Amino acid sequence: MPGGRLSQQERQQIAAGLADDLPYAEIARRLDRPTSTVTREVMRNGGPVAYRAELAHRATERRAHRRRPVAARGAVSAAQPHGRDAEAVAEYEERLTVVLMGSGLPRMSARVLTTLFTTDAGSVTASQLAQRLQVSPASISKAIAFLESQSLVRRERDERRRDRYAVDDELFYQATIAGARANDQIVAAAREGVAVLGADTAAARRLENIARFMTFISESILRAAEQAREVLHTKPGEGPTDTARP
Repeated sequence: MPGGRLSQQERQQIAAGLADDLPYAEIARRLDRPTSTVTREVMRNGGPVAYRAELAHRATERRAHRRRPVAARGAVSAAQPHGRDAEAVAEYEERLTVVLMGSGLPRMSARVLTTLFTTDAGSVTASQLAQRLQVSPASISKAIAFLESQSLVRRERDERRRDRYAVDDELFYQATIAGARANDQIVAAAREGVAVLGADTAAARRLENIARFMTFISESILRAAEQAREVLHTKPGEGPTDTARP
């Protein structure tokens, strides 16, 4: 039935469709399902590359099992501010976590960053993270350490001298700058190879081209980040170029 829960056989058909590079809309048409159903199913279970029917089916069963006692308590609905739909928020958080993992973040770091992005305050304590994600403080500590190394979160102290972890308008700018600067190591290593292998050799020319390419990319990223920085400070209803309007 189009409105019911996906069956294991349907998930196998989704996996087969992904293997054949079919678009989500075509897979959904063959299943007589909404395209959004297929899109959510794939994105919450590893994305189009990592989707596996058996793993997706087991993961869905585990999620359903976890949600039953929570629904009985009615805690999730009560905890959502601004009249948000608790199930829709949970599904969005799963999709965002998958997207962040696809960008290279470890799963727990992606879950922590998703929590920070979707929290109105933009900051939480380690204990709040552990409670919300139902993981150990050690897991949170490891995830935070990685995010700090990538300049993706900021540590601060609140009035009770507790560590809080925050995201703000500047962190994506800082992370972009840090990523561009990290390319300097690749450039330096490539130029070292040119000297070792001999400037007139094919291998050295390849490394020199890599160094020039990465230098160009880094400089372009740094210029673009400076030009676009104001976008991160745009308030609702404003445009990033308001100050330039007559």
